[in-house]
Amino acid sequence: MAARTTPSGSRPSGARSPGNRSSGTRSSGTLAPLVVTGLSVGYPDRAVLTGVDLLAQPGRRIGLVGENGAGKSTLLRAVAGRLPARARTSGTVSAPDDLVLLGQEPPFADTASVADVLLMALAPLRAAVADVERLAGHVGTEDGDAAYGRALELALAHDAWDADRRAALAAARLGLDGLDADRVVGTLSGGQRTRLALATIMTTRPTCLLLDEPTNHLDDDAIEVLTGFLQDLPGAVVLASHDRVLLDDVCTDLVDLDAGALGTDGSGGRRFGGGWSAYEAARADARRRWEETYAEQQDGIARLRAATRIGTGAVAHGRGPTDGDKFVHAFKGARVEQTLARRKRDAQRRLEAAEREQVPKPPARLTFRGRLTAGASASVGPLVRARDLEVAGRLRLDRLDVAAGEHLLVTGPNGAGKSTLLGVLSGRLTATAGAVEVSARTVRELTQDPDVVDPARSAAATYDDAVRGLPDAPALRELGLLHPRDHRTPVGGLSVGQRRRLGLAAAIAAGPDLLLLDEPTNHVSLALAGELEEALATSPGGVVLASHDRWLRRRWDGPELALQPW
Repeated sequence: MAARTTPSGSRPSGARSPGNRSSGTRSSGTLAPLVVTGLSVGYPDRAVLTGVDLLAQPGRRIGLVGENGAGKSTLLRAVAGRLPARARTSGTVSAPDDLVLLGQEPPFADTASVADVLLMALAPLRAAVADVERLAGHVGTEDGDAAYGRALELALAHDAWDADRRAALAAARLGLDGLDADRVVGTLSGGQRTRLALATIMTTRPTCLLLDEPTNHLDDDAIEVLTGFLQDLPGAVVLASHDRVLLDDVCTDLVDLDAGALGTDGSGGRRFGGGWSAYEAARADARRRWEETYAEQQDGIARLRAATRIGTGAVAHGRGPTDGDKFVHAFKGARVEQTLARRKRDAQRRLEAAEREQVPKPPARLTFRGRLTAGASASVGPLVRARDLEVAGRLRLDRLDVAAGEHLLVTGPNGAGKSTLLGVLSGRLTATAGAVEVSARTVRELTQDPDVVDPARSAAATYDDAVRGLPDAPALRELGLLHPRDHRTPVGGLSVGQRRRLGLAAAIAAGPDLLLLDEPTNHVSLALAGELEEALATSPGGVVLASHDRWLRRRWDGPELALQPW
């Protein structure tokens, strides 16, 4: 749900605010910026964010990027005052009173109807119009002018008089007008719930909007509507997204929470003006500068350390005294010792300064090193053969053949049955009609929401459980999917993207002949998304991939199956 923060001093139950969080102020005719200063967030077992500064001015649309676990979702929740009680925070946040966060899972009550949700979004706007009309009668009194001015400014900022028309238009453009108004949220698909949340945002037009993976579960039409809305919104927008096309089309700036010691600008800054395509090259250049700077500094430090160990042979004249020159030689020897001591002290001072100022060693980059599938099956027939396939109310497909080693992209709007098809091919779902034959010896499926059996169990132990009994299963560290520092983290403490990485690791460890991937680039870092696309291009086994990812689909050159809604 589009969750609205409460004014400063009143937080949702269980939330812990950053220190000195304050409401933004708005002078007449202007919109307030979002200002984050020195924000740090940690939990008893780990630090997530340290000293983050962020300025989001009205009209700027800032995309948050970085590896999984870098703290993108945590930053958004901290700004909105939506962190769990066990989180420890410091720093300040100044934000407009009507800041709105749309998280990855819109938390509407399952029992609420579609009509209830839309009416809830309209209620404050209708109240704002009523306040203006009520206070108009007090204009000219001592307090009336100020109260009327504040009410009018609020109503104008949200275009409150046009709210009902906007709500109807948003519902129509997002395909919600075909839903029964009395239908309860619990019966909606993930895509329908996300579109319902977007309709509430398009109705209220907040002056500060936070979005966490807003294109998850959305088809092309809904993403186009979202893109246009964000481009036209006059307030500040901060979003975390894996959608590289959205980052290009919408963002005026990117903030990299995983930018490294030198940052994006060589001076520790995290901000980059532009979208993802431009930043991809700049980020590689920033990493190269960091590695070169570290290597140069280490060479200098090694020379200074050697200088602190210099012997007299490097300074003395190198020959013994003659019988008549012993006094002169002793005098010169004393001078040599003094010179040596001075040089050592100077080298030590310079060494201490160099060690204080050195940049940290660039950590090894988390790079996917696994194989998605085993070799292509030697079977003469197809890996998958389906005829007149039907899952009541969810999927209808006349014919499907997937040859050994073939890669098939499944596309279609929300409700077309992409996830359902993968579930049938994996055996997770049962068809209600038709015939399905899967001849692959080993089949693995990566679902959109991998099951978490025991949230308290570590990532490494969970992976070991999943691959137990598999011959030649690679160790988790060999796949380059989850950073070694996160192997001991309880699965419940991992980010959504990290859990997806863990699920992918378990799927490919089996060396499947047929790999079923449902939105594999959802929630994962942009770097991993690119690596998965490269791995797909060289994977020898069969792959059926369902995706809304426009970046991936624009570059796909294999066969494609376009499903249509039931």
